[in-house]
Amino acid sequence: MKASQRLLVKKSVNPANFNKGGLEKTLSAFSLTMMGVGAIVGSGIFITPGIIAAEYAGPAAMLSFVIAAVVCSLAALCYAEFSSTIPLAGSAYTYVYTVFGEFLAWILGWSLISEYLFAVSSVAVSWSSYFQNLMSGFGLKLPTFLTAAAGTAGVSGAGFNLIAFVVVLAVSLLLVGGLQESTRVNSIMVIVKILVIVLFIGVAIFFVKPANYHPFMPHGVSGLVKGASLAFYAYIGFDAVSTASEEVKNPKRNMPIGIVGSLVVASILYVAMAAVLVGVVHYSKLNVGDPVAYALAVIHQNWAAGIVSLGAVVGMTTVLIVMLYGGTRLLFAISRDGLLPKVFRTVSPHTKVPVKSTWIFGIIASVFAAVIPLDKIAELVNIGTLFAFAMVSIGVVFLRRHETLQQINSSFKVPFYPVLPVVSFLACVYLMLNLQAFTWHMFGIWLVIGIVIYFAYSYRHSRIRAGLRAKESKS
Repeated sequence: MKASQRLLVKKSVNPANFNKGGLEKTLSAFSLTMMGVGAIVGSGIFITPGIIAAEYAGPAAMLSFVIAAVVCSLAALCYAEFSSTIPLAGSAYTYVYTVFGEFLAWILGWSLISEYLFAVSSVAVSWSSYFQNLMSGFGLKLPTFLTAAAGTAGVSGAGFNLIAFVVVLAVSLLLVGGLQESTRVNSIMVIVKILVIVLFIGVAIFFVKPANYHPFMPHGVSGLVKGASLAFYAYIGFDAVSTASEEVKNPKRNMPIGIVGSLVVASILYVAMAAVLVGVVHYSKLNVGDPVAYALAVIHQNWAAGIVSLGAVVGMTTVLIVMLYGGTRLLFAISRDGLLPKVFRTVSPHTKVPVKSTWIFGIIASVFAAVIPLDKIAELVNIGTLFAFAMVSIGVVFLRRHETLQQINSSFKVPFYPVLPVVSFLACVYLMLNLQAFTWHMFGIWLVIGIVIYFAYSYRHSRIRAGLRAKESKS
């Protein structure tokens, strides 16, 4: 076999092995939906609508979220077909391995590792800031050098964000205790978060001034589209739901419900929040760090500000749970294929959780959160996600042509095939091309590191390639 063919060797899929991965099937459609909402609706819902309205779309910010939801739903439908056809851990990595081959799967998997790792780290830093605000309300304050990483604005010299460090380790401890317990805690927090959002909407809606909706699109269609580009990133996170495929009861039914359902719920919350926010406060005044708290102060409802801050902390906790979970299951899947050391695929016989993988991933993320400034660790999240969306979208075209997978009775099919997957692919590529040059430079450096690891370790330890070598030696 030629070297180029070895790089593109594909992962064979045997439906008989779908239930033999060692992970316990405990998740229902409701659990998956709560995971999706937990990942998508974080602190961003209390911040992003104000920024989009003030800088780009004006009162039309609500439409920016609608447009972003439509674009995101295209990729979500593609994920739903893949996850119901191939219910294995690894999400987009596993899908690409099956239809495009090992090297591209490794590149994508390595990109997704950056998405989950830096997403956890950046959210932990934000969690620390909100938590410190809550503590200050009780007159409690930690020393600056224990609450801010080196390079953070206003902080000179070295620093260690102790709160960010501890919260990641705490979530890791929760996850190693078992998936059922983790999803139960996540579901409770998601419900609390939704109630807080509904509380704000219920209080603020009585103070909406119709005059604040004029002019509706002060920056025209271009402002609306730019706002949608920013709003799109508020939705990233639903792909973490597909990493749970192997631990889902009846994945052919529940995976599509969980992925699409979480996106629908999140979209409704984002649109409703944006619509009320710009109705209460003129869009030109919303370019502040906490527009929701600002709006409550404007209408003299300060009693609700503390509750909103609590909702933000709870919201970010659910993001940490789901993204940390997604990262560990990705490492589990890559390790099971031999592309990473076997320590990442070791499953506890008691909890049926990859404990070592969870702790390794959690410790690395906690250290990053503690010592690297937020603006640096957030750079790689968006591009890694868009790359995954693009590959999964175009991968559906090849999925339908796969001889073995054609025999699997998938419960969900992307509508308007092949137009919808191709449109989704092009939309994701377009958004990638509009990212900052610095983001591309960071992404390039990350990929170079990944390629070095692949040829230094993964290529020689690949289980599929080992099987091919065994067959060739016999022949």
